[in-house]
Amino acid sequence: MSEVKQMRVAEDEGGIRLDRWFKRHHPTLTHGHLEKLLRTGQIRLDGKRAKSSDRIVPGQMLRLPPEVALAPPEREKPTREQDEQSLRDFVIHMDDAVIVLNKPPGLATQGGSGITKHVDGMLGSLAYGKKQRPRLVHRLDRDTSGVLIVARTIPAAAALAKSLASRDATKIYWALTKGVPKPHQGTVKLALVKEGGRGDERMVAAGPGNKEAKHAITDYNVLDRASEEFAWVAAKPVTGRTHQIRVHLASLETPIIGDFKYGGTASRGRGEIEDRLHLHARSIDIAHPDGGRLRIVAPLPPHMAKTWKFLGFDPNAQAPSFARGKK
Repeated sequence: MSEVKQMRVAEDEGGIRLDRWFKRHHPTLTHGHLEKLLRTGQIRLDGKRAKSSDRIVPGQMLRLPPEVALAPPEREKPTREQDEQSLRDFVIHMDDAVIVLNKPPGLATQGGSGITKHVDGMLGSLAYGKKQRPRLVHRLDRDTSGVLIVARTIPAAAALAKSLASRDATKIYWALTKGVPKPHQGTVKLALVKEGGRGDERMVAAGPGNKEAKHAITDYNVLDRASEEFAWVAAKPVTGRTHQIRVHLASLETPIIGDFKYGGTASRGRGEIEDRLHLHARSIDIAHPDGGRLRIVAPLPPHMAKTWKFLGFDPNAQAPSFARGKK
């Protein structure tokens, strides 16, 4: 006899709409049928009735009726070979010591709870004749796109890690915020600490005397804006804390569009602007392991390129300058 199935919301799925979760995990389920199952209580969230527009939270339990849990997939999953080929398609620079990827949004950098497909697991496809397996030297959040550096040798990995640790690297991120940060150029200095249990962990501003707090500094510059509703912000993290830019921009009451973990409903898009995280690692300037500097710029992902066009922003605008301010 078939039984209902309980599914736990993964950590990296927090903030997405319930109907988007089903589109990701059960593509054969039509929206109309989903609405019927929700309306009749056959699909529940933490034992309670839910709506397709509800934002889910990591750790919540979804009750799935047998017809959903046992439904065959609409299309076959990509093979490992296809996944590895797609990773090679994201290479935007390669030399004897370094490979740089323009990581797409939605692809995790490393494995974790519920994550089976990630960059680290596919790096063997980027060996390109070398006996050593490429190595990650830093990471990006799953839904953050952009520059991701991979070392091709052990010495290169050590040299890049040293540059990152000594802050001999400049990373610039582009973000679309809801509202315009004020002042338009400045620095956020806000210590951060982890909050919440496993599956619902987030970073928050640390209170006075918190021994677990880690100082965090982000320079930012508003490059353009659409009235007072949206702003194109360039952010330069001076430190490298988890979710640092996301928390710091939210602390200015201008959360990043699509960042429901830190911006809540204020992070929703509008019209042509999708409800996806609008945060992109645009460029990096770092000491090259073989000497000189490595300077890489990554094109915007499709959803952000579409937003930039819709708002009339010019992605080829002059690179920003950053003047240290106070916050």
